[in-house]
Amino acid sequence: MAGKAHRYAVAIEWTGNTGAGTQGYAGYSRDHQLTAADKPAIPGSSDPHFRGDADRWNPEELLVGALAACHQLWYLHLCASAGIRVLAYRDAATGVMHENGDCSGEFASVTLRPEVTLAPGDDVDRARALHGEAARLCFIARSVRFPVRHEPVFVTG
Repeated sequence: MAGKAHRYAVAIEWTGNTGAGTQGYAGYSRDHQLTAADKPAIPGSSDPHFRGDADRWNPEELLVGALAACHQLWYLHLCASAGIRVLAYRDAATGVMHENGDCSGEFASVTLRPEVTLAPGDDVDRARALHGEAARLCFIARSVRFPVRHEPVFVTG
């Protein structure tokens, strides 16, 4: 691959030893901490369906969040470059993961539903087209092997 290489370092530490380690499947917590450099820790666990803590972030949520954030950041960049004034942006992203009989699984899809508020008079058609360009450029979406769909809604300020 040509171009620049960027490296990302994240540490994970399991904090769920309740005294006997992983002696039994039901006898340990799935809790862990994700850390990177001097950033706040992210409290993690597994999905509650897999004995996790619903109050902590699970890997599936983090993946959907990473896709939504990457798309948003590219979209805002492209709009700024095109002279389109985004006044607000929010997304209600969802992902669908299928669990297989052998307990493996994979994501089938993620759908991003950005609601974009544009300044009055800005070109909604051009703003809509930039979602396709953001999807093409998003590092995270380009790295997954399932479809990432986009269902944008536009509001003019």
